[in-house]
Amino acid sequence: MSEMTIALAGNPNVGKSVIFNQLTGEKQHVGNWPGKTVEKFEGRLDFLGRRIKITDLPGIYSLSAFSQEEEIARDFIKKQKPDVVIDVADAASLEQSLFLTLQLIELGANVVIALNMVDVAREKGREIDAKKLSKLIGVPVVPTIATHGKGMQQLMIESINAASCKRKTKKTFPKSVSKRYEYIHAIVKKCQRERAVGRTLTERLDDALLHGYSGYAFLAAILLLMFFLIFGLGGITSDYTTQLVEHFRQNIPQEISSHALFIFFWKAVVEGIIAGITIAIPYIVPFYIFLAILEASGYLPRIAFLTDGLMHKISLHGKAFIPMFLGYGCSVPACIGCRIMESEDQRFLTAFLATMVPCAARSVIILGVVGAFLGFEWAMGIYAFNLLIIFMLGLLVSKFVITKPVGLIMNMPSYKMPDIGAIIRHAFLQIKHYVAVAFPIIILSTFVINTLDFFGLLGYLSGFLSPVTVGLLGLPSIVGITLIVGFLRKELALVLLAAVLGTENFGEVLSPLQMVVFTLVSIFYIPCAATIATLAKEFGWKKALIVTVFQIFFAIALGAVALRVLPLLGLLY
Repeated sequence: MSEMTIALAGNPNVGKSVIFNQLTGEKQHVGNWPGKTVEKFEGRLDFLGRRIKITDLPGIYSLSAFSQEEEIARDFIKKQKPDVVIDVADAASLEQSLFLTLQLIELGANVVIALNMVDVAREKGREIDAKKLSKLIGVPVVPTIATHGKGMQQLMIESINAASCKRKTKKTFPKSVSKRYEYIHAIVKKCQRERAVGRTLTERLDDALLHGYSGYAFLAAILLLMFFLIFGLGGITSDYTTQLVEHFRQNIPQEISSHALFIFFWKAVVEGIIAGITIAIPYIVPFYIFLAILEASGYLPRIAFLTDGLMHKISLHGKAFIPMFLGYGCSVPACIGCRIMESEDQRFLTAFLATMVPCAARSVIILGVVGAFLGFEWAMGIYAFNLLIIFMLGLLVSKFVITKPVGLIMNMPSYKMPDIGAIIRHAFLQIKHYVAVAFPIIILSTFVINTLDFFGLLGYLSGFLSPVTVGLLGLPSIVGITLIVGFLRKELALVLLAAVLGTENFGEVLSPLQMVVFTLVSIFYIPCAATIATLAKEFGWKKALIVTVFQIFFAIALGAVALRVLPLLGLLY
């Protein structure tokens, strides 16, 4: 018997991914849709002797193909022709969900409705007669509570029964949007009973969490907590991992560790693996877990709502705030987080700006150079200046990148208790996928740079770069090497700076003006290897190269201007 194929469709935040996890468990695979940056989740299960393949389609509100997600869902259903499309509908917002349902039926899909979150609907005083809804709309309807696994078995039984039936001819519904919603409203009125209830927990929470004052205070607390988890725990994990590696290296017999071939292999290959583990993984893990909790709990749309006004000034919307803030932890999850944006141009602009946010490694340079030798207020000034530059670049670049601004239209789901098991499984799959894609590129770039260093060619590069480092930036010639090595890992620039200058007391060999210039160039120029690999994965090598080249020239230009303007203003010499 051939493998049965099922596609999961539905609006965002209706529990579609929870149903996918309930059905497939550990048997999942994550990749990208061909030619797209949208993730593709597939899983398998065996049920009643049938081998079933399930594809989790992106969350969409319609099949109009206005967004990349809608185009993917529409093309998959039309071209792949899955045996069954399980349409996950929100029982608490049935009218909104049924708009997509009608489009799926019109498309000729073999639809089974999973009427999810019936417990939330009851809390809101809404009781839905699933049998009557099935009769009115002409497809099977199964009530489910995905978070508790209720209704999953019956959902699969109905799906197998539907697959065994001959595909029905396409049905048609009213064409105009207004007439269609009138049609949907009539259906809902016949199958849904409402009773008076008090205000729900979600409504009471929103009174505080979306309030003009308390809402922003709570948002600040959440973002600070996220910052601590990503930056704090990520940094601790990174340091601990580094110590373990160093302990392992110190215990290698000296006759092996001192051998030239071993030194070359360690620097050219092993350090690339170490860099990947200590740069990205410690920050990606808490990022995925925390973001999944925010999404599963229903708070993520509220963050977008609260920050929407600010982000609209640079032709983005509130959801762009999330990945940009995550950039303070690591640029890699910041770029990956841009997937929450609806259009390709918004994703790219958000990622472009997020790569300029000082990550944890660049914060080491800010605090280790400017903060340590010029004072904390100068370090905070660097952070403030960075935000100003990012905002100004956003205003400028958005005029060329954003071809069609997209407003923030999203459903405010009810608050829910996250499924921790599903969140951990999701994080594991994401990390596994990242390692497979990014690590080869990180290792290759490490190999190239350390090979140049091993054969003494970095010194020639330093001389080659002296017209820039000395002529334009007013820095010692040898500092050019630190900027090259900073490509691997930004804080390595600081470590190597101490090595090439022969001291950790930078105040002895660099003027305050040179410290600021070096710091500005370091935080704005070329992203690290892990970030470039992620940009290439998300947007292709062409756009990754554009971002890289722009940031190199922009950082040099900014440093050159700072070298000449700050003395004129009497701030530094």
